Parts: sequence; structure tokens; C-alpha cells
Amino acid sequence: MELVINRNLIFAENQYLETERLLLRPITLADADDMFEYGSDEETVTFVFPQHQSVRDTKENIANYFMSEPFGKYGMEIKETGKLIGTIEIRIIEKHAIGDIGYTLNKDFWGMGYMPEAAREILRLGFEKLQLIRIFAEHDIDNPNSGRVMEKIGMKVEGTVPNARICKGKVVTDVMRGITVEEWQRQNKK
Repeated sequence: MELVINRNLIFAENQYLETERLLLRPITLADADDMFEYGSDEETVTFVFPQHQSVRDTKENIANYFMSEPFGKYGMEIKETGKLIGTIEIRIIEKHAIGDIGYTLNKDFWGMGYMPEAAREILRLGFEKLQLIRIFAEHDIDNPNSGRVMEKIGMKVEGTVPNARICKGKVVTDVMRGITVEEWQRQNKK
């Protein structure tokens, strides 16, 4: 008999996650100002989503994307200050027991280790609680900093996909990276 895992229940039980410096939690409309701060910054959103033109754009994004289907989507809040500095999410492909992660971080917080810290916690959730067999991510070949985050959390290059998609009118080549549950377990035995 195949084991049935209710991943929605697991997400419901794990809406709040903590790392040393971060609280990963649901996004609400109260986050609009902090999200607009980076969502309106062209450099921060170059590789991720259309630049927000107003706080109203940000609120609509929060309501339509983060609040309408919140499971697996987390705001990254600095515990010490309560400031929202980005988002991270894991999208489950139920049929195959795999997950795809994506993230955005306010450029004022780049290079401080926040994204790898949050991503490690998402890997832990994915492998320990959601019982996934592989977690992957992709990044625009022109965005090596995103690839560096993936490398720091143990993801290996699995391939390059030319003409993978069109983003903001540009044809994008994606680099695919991933980590299996066995690789993650080996790396976390320390």
C-alpha cells in the first residue's frame, strides 16, 4: 500500500519556521510597505517579477499570489527588527514528490547570508516533513548570484536549458540545480 502524505496539512502545521536570524511566516497586507521597498527596485527584481509601480501593485500581488494560495510561501522577516526583507517558496509537484524553490531578496540585504539561511530551512521542511525525494531550482544564466545561493545549500548543476522561457521580453537560458534527499542527509549528518 502506498503511503499517502497530506502535504497541505504539513504546510498548515508549518506556516511559521525559524532560523537563527529569521522568522519565515505567511505574507499579509501589513507587509506591503516592506515588499514595495524591494518590489519597486529595478535591480532587485531584474530576474524575478515585474517592477511594482505603486504600493497598490504590491498589495494586489500579496492578495493574488501570497494570500490566495499561501501554502509553501514564506515572508523572510528579520527577527531582531521585524522587517520583511524577501520571500521564499517551495512549490510541490505532488505526483513526483519533488519540490521547486524560488526566492527574492531586497538588494540591501544581499551578501549577508540571509537567503542561504532561509533556503536551508526550506530544504529541511521539504525533506524531513514533506518527505520529498528531490528539490530543485533554476536561475537565469545571467544571474550567477542566485546560482551561488543554490550552490551554498548543496544544490548541484543538473543542466542548462537554452531558450527555457521568456522573462520581461528576453529569451532566457536557465541553469537547473538540484539536491536529492540522500545528498541532503549526507550533508546534514555533521
